[in-house]
Amino acid sequence: MFKDPILNKLYKKYGPHQFEDRSKRLLEELVESIISQQLSNKAADTIYNRFLALFGNKFPSIKQILDIDIEKLRSAGVSFAKANYVKNIANAFKQGELVIEKIVKMSDEEVIKELTKIKGVGKWTAEMILIFTLKREDVFSIGDAGLKRAIKNLYNLVDEKEILKLSQKWKPKRSFASWYLWRSLEND
Repeated sequence: MFKDPILNKLYKKYGPHQFEDRSKRLLEELVESIISQQLSNKAADTIYNRFLALFGNKFPSIKQILDIDIEKLRSAGVSFAKANYVKNIANAFKQGELVIEKIVKMSDEEVIKELTKIKGVGKWTAEMILIFTLKREDVFSIGDAGLKRAIKNLYNLVDEKEILKLSQKWKPKRSFASWYLWRSLEND
């Protein structure tokens, strides 16, 4: 699969991986991503489930997100800043600034530019949306701490320029390479 022997070992260990196109759930994916930022998986899951509980345990409509009081979101464990970011995302959909049918036709760079216009959505979040929501195959997030840790462990590289140079060898499947690198951390 890869020209890289280290990634090939990981491929043999973890088997093939396919990303699922979840573009129709872009709003939900963005909201979950914002709520989960900088939290452990367990904490993120707990807070996201409390968020869903505010709406009868199903993902809310744009109107419901915009109508809910910030303090209600805070009571579910969503920070004040993240509650505002969630509302910013919902508002971008409501105002037609984010239209799924347009987003899926954009280049990776255009998607990043479009998503990061929304206060609270950074480059890393946009890159994760590209990989896990829009099923883009050639995304490498140099800002991802997990990828940096995996590359340090497996390739003994820490310099960002060297890491980016290495990632060029994985084109046009850098999203897949990233997935295997993240998997390598599971026993860390």
